[in-house]
Amino acid sequence: MLTIESLTHLGMGRASDGQSLLPRVLPGEEVDVAQDGTLRVINPSTDRVAAPCRHFKSCGGCAMQHASDRFVAKWKQDIVVKALSARGLTPALRDIATSPTQSRRRAKLSGRRTKKGAMIGFHAKGSDTLVQVPDCQLLTPALIDSFPALETLTVLACSRKGEIDLTVTEAALGADILVQTDKELTPQLRVELAALANQHGLSRLVWNDEPVVMINPPAQDFGGTSVVPPPGAFLQATKHGEQALLAAVEEITTKANRIIDLFAGCGTFTLPLAKRAEVHAVEGEKAMLDALDRGWREGHELRRVTTETRDLFRRPMEADELRKFDAAVIDPPRAGAEAQVATLIASEVKTIAMVSCNPVTFARDAQSLVDAGFAMPWVQVIDQFRWSPHTEVVAGFTRSR
Repeated sequence: MLTIESLTHLGMGRASDGQSLLPRVLPGEEVDVAQDGTLRVINPSTDRVAAPCRHFKSCGGCAMQHASDRFVAKWKQDIVVKALSARGLTPALRDIATSPTQSRRRAKLSGRRTKKGAMIGFHAKGSDTLVQVPDCQLLTPALIDSFPALETLTVLACSRKGEIDLTVTEAALGADILVQTDKELTPQLRVELAALANQHGLSRLVWNDEPVVMINPPAQDFGGTSVVPPPGAFLQATKHGEQALLAAVEEITTKANRIIDLFAGCGTFTLPLAKRAEVHAVEGEKAMLDALDRGWREGHELRRVTTETRDLFRRPMEADELRKFDAAVIDPPRAGAEAQVATLIASEVKTIAMVSCNPVTFARDAQSLVDAGFAMPWVQVIDQFRWSPHTEVVAGFTRSR
C-alpha cells in the first residue's frame, strides 16, 4: 500500500515509495496498486468527489475531475505561487476566476470513420485510442450540438484508415469549422460540403487553408465590436475567462491614453481598450491583424487603432519605438517574452499588463521587471481550462521612475 504525498503540476500523485507517479489520486490518500497496474483507493481524501463527467476515466481531456472545486482552485493557485517563489516573488494573490462547466467555446477534436459511419472525440491520455464524448462537461451545448455535422463531415473527409482534425468554434450564427485532412478537395466534394453546411446551419467551413462555404460570418464579440477571425485563429477558451482577463487588463491600464498591445491576436484586448484609449496592435500573423482592423473600421465609438505585423520574438519593439505609449499589454505564447520584456525595461513605459498561459515563463519575465524597478502588487489566476493542469495568470507592473 502506498500513501500519496503530493501532486505534481500535471496532477500526478507522488507516492511514498519515492518512485511512483499515479493518476487520479489526491494527497493523503492510501492506495493499492495491483501487478497489472490497476489502482484502488483504500482511504479516500475528503476532497475526493464523484467525477461529473461519465467520460472522465476513458477520455484524456481532464486530469482533476476526481477532486473538489475547492481543492483544484487551491492546487492551481499553488502552482503559480511556487513558480513565483522560486524567483523570489511574493505578490498578493487575488481570488481565482474559474470558468463554469460547459463553457469551452472552441475545441480541437479528432474524427475517424467506422464501419457504421464515423466517430469524433478526444484521444485517451497517451494513446491513439479515440474516445467519443457526447456528454462532455467542458464544451458548450452549441459545440455538442455540432457533433452530428462533424460525424457527417468525417465520413466525407476521412479515409477508412486515417484520422482528421476538426477545430470547431462556437459563433452566434452557427459553428465555425476547420477541417485538416489529406483528402483532396474535388468539385463533387465541394457540392456535398455546401449541402452539409446548409443542412446543419454552419456559419463557415474551411478545408485545410481553403474556405469552402461561408453562410454567415462567424463573428466574435470583443467588447462590443464584431470581429471575424481567420480559420482556426487563437481565441480565449471561454467567454468567462476572456472577460476576467479583460477586466484585469482594463484595471491595470485605466489611466493610459496610448497603449501598445503586444501579441494582439484578433483584438481581444485592443478593441475593448479602444473605447477609451488609442491602441497600437502588434502581432506576427497578418491575417489576424487584418481581421482586427476590419472590426475596428466597422466598429462604433472607438478611438484610433493602428496595426503592425511583426515577429516579436525575432524583432521585439525597441525602446525608442515604445516611448510614445503610456502602457503596454503583453500576452505572449507559452515561451514567454524574454526579449520583449528586456526592451520594455529599457523603455520609458511605466505600466505593463501581462497575461500568461505559463506560470514558469511568467515568473521569469516578472522577475526581470521587478529587478528593474517595477512593482507587482498582485497576481490573479484565471482558470479557463477547468479540471486540467493548464493555468493562466494576469498581473500589473508599474514603476515610478
